[in-house]
Amino acid sequence: MADTTVTGEAAEPEPAGSGNPDEARPPVTRRSVIGWTGAGVVLGAAAAGGAVAALRTGSDVQSAASAGAAVEFHGTHQAGIVTPVQDRLHFAAFDITTDDRDELVQLLKDWTDAAAMMAKGQPVGDGAVGGLAEAPPDDTGEALGLQPSRLTLTVGFGAGLFEKDGKDRFGLKKHRPEALVGLPKFAGDALDTRRSGGDLCVQACADDPQVAVHAIRNLARIGFGKVAIRWSQLGFGKTSSTTPDEQTPRNLMGFKDGTHNAAGSDRAAQTKHVWVSESDGPAWLAGGSYLVARRIRMHIETWDRTSLGEQEDVFGRTKGEGAPIGKRNERDAPNFKAMKPDAHVRLAHPDNSGVTILRRGYSFTDGTDGLGRLEAGLFFLAYQRDVRSGFIPLQKQLAQHDALNEYIQHVGSAVFVVPPGVRKGGDWWGRTLFESSEGK
Repeated sequence: MADTTVTGEAAEPEPAGSGNPDEARPPVTRRSVIGWTGAGVVLGAAAAGGAVAALRTGSDVQSAASAGAAVEFHGTHQAGIVTPVQDRLHFAAFDITTDDRDELVQLLKDWTDAAAMMAKGQPVGDGAVGGLAEAPPDDTGEALGLQPSRLTLTVGFGAGLFEKDGKDRFGLKKHRPEALVGLPKFAGDALDTRRSGGDLCVQACADDPQVAVHAIRNLARIGFGKVAIRWSQLGFGKTSSTTPDEQTPRNLMGFKDGTHNAAGSDRAAQTKHVWVSESDGPAWLAGGSYLVARRIRMHIETWDRTSLGEQEDVFGRTKGEGAPIGKRNERDAPNFKAMKPDAHVRLAHPDNSGVTILRRGYSFTDGTDGLGRLEAGLFFLAYQRDVRSGFIPLQKQLAQHDALNEYIQHVGSAVFVVPPGVRKGGDWWGRTLFESSEGK
């Protein structure tokens, strides 16, 4: 059975005849049980209830396909941004431990090759069992027999790649984008430095948790001695969707989340709100984006003792249908005057806030906090064209006025610049950045 490929990005298609078809592979049996064990998702965010403008679905992007399908890795933009949101997440932030530029470049090339293979459901290198018996395998092996599961791998660069502790380790300082800024301290933040920051990040999304974990584990293995995982987070139960024709997911508070999130193929809206253009600068970043990751702890026990009426007032939506207060259907245009002044939807909705970002959020639960309460919440991922006009002004408003703040707290944070997609024919993650800095 040949792997099924889904075009998951709003990327321009490769020219006819420029790519190699996926290799055929024998039928595989999908495991009947998929679940996280002791997993969690880190990073919370501003919008737990729909802080993104709606982008209409177009015919050029397929809706979420079967769990066994493969998403095309190559394209103008990285997969995993406007791709239909998968069910599971493994997100990892890395510290770079080498100061050798050539070693780092080779690592990014090796990561790119490995990611392209894993996205097709194929093993890395000689695989887990195909190499020399006397040497460690090229692939960690826990995805043997599993389908691609719509795996996407998306890489981002943190500020530490460009300069760290006052040192320009890789000759990239002058090429740091102006919009790669540190976030201000927002009211109510209680950030854990052990769950924040990072020089690099990799977002692995898939419909099978083992496929997502396998991808991060393989990249960490390949990077041994050059990078080290700073923190990582598992996520389940997507809390937003880029395919509005599907059922809107619910967050751990029981409310539909991301009703007005960006859809997968309104290219005009993506150009305006998601993708960095050549005019934005720098030139190496054209076709890329910016990612804000926030770990939001939800005070589940307090929320569960709150009346239904108050819960709906806090969000500005009905819990059953998800309709704006005073409306009948979920996607009805909201009447902000019918909501309380501090309702989450009223403050976050793009028609009222003036801010549009693309959200990819996941629920998490990380056991307990030692006091008998669930360590649970929202792992918030937001892509945007410029953090300074996107997440920062939105979160400032929410942090100061949102009624939801009584029940949530932001405890982890990171910002990354996301380079453009990888074209076929020897391209690799970050090539445009490193080539633009050669000899400069």
